[in-house]
Amino acid sequence: MRLELTRIGNSRGIRIPKPLIAQCGLGDVVEVRITEEGLVIAPHRAPRAGWKQSFAASNAAGLEMLLDSASPNAFDGEDWKW
Repeated sequence: MRLELTRIGNSRGIRIPKPLIAQCGLGDVVEVRITEEGLVIAPHRAPRAGWKQSFAASNAAGLEMLLDSASPNAFDGEDWKW
């Protein structure tokens, strides 16, 4: 898609068509970064978004048992004090 830059004060901008905004999942706030290919406009995502669901999924897979099934070693028997 080809868009023209529009003068906005001392800056320039583009107008993103509504169907493109919906298709990309853009909201009121976006993240902009420069890559080797050019300018990337991406949806804003909160830090650690989705972590809670990932932890819940890993626990459902039985990964919590890995810590419980660890064999004791020399440190556990001699150096560890309760």
